[in-house]
Amino acid sequence: MPRSAFVWRSGSKASVPPASTHPKRTPAASGLLYGLSAYLLWGLFPLFWPLLEPANPLEILSCRIVFCFVVIAIVLAARHELGGIRRLDRGTVVRLCAAGIAIAVNWGVYIWGVNNGHVIETSLGYFINPLVTIGLGVVILHERLRAVQWAAVGLGVIAVAVLSFDYGRPPWIALTLACSFGTYGFLKKRVQASPPEGLFVEGAVTTVPALVLLAVLAVSGQATFVGHAASVGHLILLISAGPVTALPLLFFAGAATRLPLSTMGLLQYVTPVMQFVIGVLILRETTSLALLCGFALVWIALAMLGFDGVRHRHQAPAAAAA
Repeated sequence: MPRSAFVWRSGSKASVPPASTHPKRTPAASGLLYGLSAYLLWGLFPLFWPLLEPANPLEILSCRIVFCFVVIAIVLAARHELGGIRRLDRGTVVRLCAAGIAIAVNWGVYIWGVNNGHVIETSLGYFINPLVTIGLGVVILHERLRAVQWAAVGLGVIAVAVLSFDYGRPPWIALTLACSFGTYGFLKKRVQASPPEGLFVEGAVTTVPALVLLAVLAVSGQATFVGHAASVGHLILLISAGPVTALPLLFFAGAATRLPLSTMGLLQYVTPVMQFVIGVLILRETTSLALLCGFALVWIALAMLGFDGVRHRHQAPAAAAA
């Protein structure tokens, strides 16, 4: 159609139709939507895993691993990217396999904690995860910390001591979750693979043991997906553990490629805040003054880390220019 068809005259001046009032969504806006979706879904997990009972945590974990692997395989096949797995070098595959084991431990402990009334403690694990990540950097990478970072780590240690006193034991669930997820992030830091490819390898190394475990549970009569305990609704819930796990992981991957690390770092606290609120207000888990003091120390430490990170980012360009 000729250009004149889109132009009309009003007096002596040419006019053009007004531009669309619906601007395109920017990558940052899409990334924020993906990131919020991922962390909001993770924050609702304490309400989902109890729905899979009477399945025990091992059966739930095995179903989560197997059906998540199936979903990721379908995604890769639909994108014609399954062949790309063969281009991964041996070192990358080894790191991804180790990462798969670390995240399986994380998932298993989290499911056990949620289904045994420790939602508040599981939220603590994800609150202290940044402090554990810093510790890994010091111990393994020999990184040097600034004074504020040392102070934040010290507050984290004091918080763990306070919570240990309140629980009558060290907060093993929180510490295991923080260490396993910190290890997972450390192993994934320099992996040269797309997020779906990485998830595929991680799932491949854990799916075979998960299938073996499901078979053992079935033979021993402890599985709920076969026998008298099985029902269509229960089977659907067990199968849904796969998409429920894969969907936020894919959302997270979409956010990570569109948002700066500073924004991702702030968004990550959406999940433990939601878990804490669910544990206190919905599941009515027991709280105490010592527990709230321990959490307050962790929150102060995280605020110090955030403030120090922002200040350091502003100072770095000026120092480089000088």
